[in-house]
Amino acid sequence: MTGPSFREFLQSLDDAAALVSFGDDRSWDLEVSAITTLANRSDGEVPVFESIGETAIDASLVGDPYRGPRCRPWDHLAQAFGLPSGLSGAAYYEAVVDRLRSPREPRVVDRDAAPCKAVVDTGADVDMLSIPWPYLHQGDGGRYSNLHTVVAPDPETQWGHWSNHRMMIHDDALASLLFLAGEQAPNLYYYDYEPREEPMPVAVVLGAEPAVQCSTEMWIPTGRSEAAFAGGLKDGPVDLVACETNDLYVPATAELVLEGRVLPGERLDEGPFGDYFGYMNGPRRSMPVFAVDAITRRTEPRVPFCVEGTGVGYGQNSSSTLQTAAAGPDATLGLRAAGFDVTMAVPWRFTSRTVWVIATDRPYPGSLHELANFVFTTWGMLHIDFFVFVDADTDPLDPRAVLTAIALEADPDADFHQFGVERMPKVPLNIYQTPDEKGSADVGTSKAKTAKAYIDATSDRPAADGPEDDSLRKRAQQRLVEAGVSPAPFDLLEERTGESR
Repeated sequence: MTGPSFREFLQSLDDAAALVSFGDDRSWDLEVSAITTLANRSDGEVPVFESIGETAIDASLVGDPYRGPRCRPWDHLAQAFGLPSGLSGAAYYEAVVDRLRSPREPRVVDRDAAPCKAVVDTGADVDMLSIPWPYLHQGDGGRYSNLHTVVAPDPETQWGHWSNHRMMIHDDALASLLFLAGEQAPNLYYYDYEPREEPMPVAVVLGAEPAVQCSTEMWIPTGRSEAAFAGGLKDGPVDLVACETNDLYVPATAELVLEGRVLPGERLDEGPFGDYFGYMNGPRRSMPVFAVDAITRRTEPRVPFCVEGTGVGYGQNSSSTLQTAAAGPDATLGLRAAGFDVTMAVPWRFTSRTVWVIATDRPYPGSLHELANFVFTTWGMLHIDFFVFVDADTDPLDPRAVLTAIALEADPDADFHQFGVERMPKVPLNIYQTPDEKGSADVGTSKAKTAKAYIDATSDRPAADGPEDDSLRKRAQQRLVEAGVSPAPFDLLEERTGESR
């Protein structure tokens, strides 16, 4: 099998002294999330909780395994993909874009070659409560899984559709899935399966290999396979294995797989939940029911989880890292493929499903409006509220550079643009809509429309850093090295490889 499994990824973190293990019993009830919160806040090692009290199987919990170092959140994933260490943000983005240009079709392996089939429980042996699902935030509606891959049917691809929808555990065989209409898998359920009164087969995969988890954050076009793009990302095919109780295929190296059906016409309460917006999202809503028919797993599964926004800050966890390190390069490639001259499209690390920063040239008046309109009406219309456009030579990964561009280049009168009031849909997870505006509980959409906007923080002045300035900067860096002062890591990389930031 090519590429690291989730377990091998954790071992690589351990080898790099980026992981810390807790051997004594820890509680799934707020304790593991509190420890993970502190690790996230302090930019500490990724915590692995080897022993969880009151758990029937020998399972571990892993807190925010994809969170990278604060100064370079993409570092751990770059290592997982076999990319050079110490890449600058721009170099990492270009490397991932190159990988995504060459999707690799998955390969199917036999059950006896799939680590996720070491233990198979079906029927009366299914017991979801044997798994140490964490209770993440005080005030949550229940215990959650929120760092997994949901595998759903796709009429246009052989391998199904991969996405991530949080799941609240209700009992030993039932959960509720946050299915918000407007997204691909929920749309298939609400507008195809449920009208026919037919259950939709689904698998929830925990501890899939890093490339698989990254693909769930990408804006893969309808009709294209996330499995193939995950293969491109890792530069090798993803190994898949057939499910036991339905016709879906799941990543073979996964730690744990829940097979089941989303039932038509049935709902269970979901939420509240301490969501990525950084507050307790409620009220409780009725969401579709996921009935589990089988659990397949490794003998000692390692179950990942993410401490979302409340109490930690959205900029320092797996969710934000996956957006920055996976969704950003994918969006950059997509915009270029659509004909836009984009240097980088980067989610704002602190609210990455609300604001994006795009570094681009402005070739003619109105070009930024066209670009924003393209994204709002294709990929990001549900989640993203506004864009910030900066010059092509401004680093959109640098918050100081972005805020400086807004402060110095954006005219509050001429450069703040709105796409009309209440014209576009919005997921009901935002903080600014009232409970009444959050709308229909039947399909989980906002009843009220919202405005979308963008800020033009590009300049009309030529770039200040020409070749002569670049030469002076490199000489200054060399003098620092000679004096025993190391420059920033991305500068060292440029000296070694000639790559531009």
